[in-house]
Amino acid sequence: MHPVWLNGEPAAGVSPLDRGLAYGDGLFETIRITKSRPTLFELHMERLLEGATRLGLSLDSGALVSEIQRYLLINEITEGVLKIILSRGVGGRGYNPSGCESHHRILTCFEVPDYTDGPGVNGIELFDCQTRLGLSPATAGMKHLNRLEQVMARGEWDDARYAEGLMLNINNQPIEGTMSNLFLVSAGTLLTPDLSMSGVAGVCRQFVINHAAQWGIAVETGSLFLEQLFEADELFICNSVFGVWPVVAYAAHRWSIGPVTRTVQQRVEEALNR
Repeated sequence: MHPVWLNGEPAAGVSPLDRGLAYGDGLFETIRITKSRPTLFELHMERLLEGATRLGLSLDSGALVSEIQRYLLINEITEGVLKIILSRGVGGRGYNPSGCESHHRILTCFEVPDYTDGPGVNGIELFDCQTRLGLSPATAGMKHLNRLEQVMARGEWDDARYAEGLMLNINNQPIEGTMSNLFLVSAGTLLTPDLSMSGVAGVCRQFVINHAAQWGIAVETGSLFLEQLFEADELFICNSVFGVWPVVAYAAHRWSIGPVTRTVQQRVEEALNR
């Protein structure tokens, strides 16, 4: 792990009274660093700014970009996973956020996970998570600091057979992985769950939605059901760190790794490694 910066300066930690710690009152981004460059950076910043607006957090995006560039340069980071935390800071009384001090910006960087077992090549099997995602339109889509549903779901298995788990909402609709977004391929069209009620609107997911037409692939967003998942021609998951992993098994169902998945995987890899 690289040094931690707080508000643009090296720091050992944050105040135990920070509202991000006390209430999950904040946001975060995890960004793949390749050749000293934050990848899919504009999409990450757009999501962070949109989330800050929804939470009522002030964010000078230009200053943050300069701070990130300085952090990477001074710490000589060429490859890694940058984590940005934006917290409301210290202050307020109970849940009341009024009277907070200036918001906290926390930067740190970790090594890129080593996926030596080749999930991107051979595909993965999804664990059938029993923890259900609640419906919360007020916070849906945001990458806020309260990720307890994902923590509980990820704690359900400790078996190397599963690289990721699938999470359903309380209506038993497939929504996402614990750390990834979900795509189905049906008759050549990409289908991905609507995230207006639950789930995290991932940056890699948005990249695929934005560019699928350029790759000659139709994409649709909407409510999905398990029957559609089981009947799909291909499945894959994605995030902005590992890219695209084909799904070859979930519950009693099996899928082949198809051409649409490989096309999307190649395009995402190009974006993450250019």
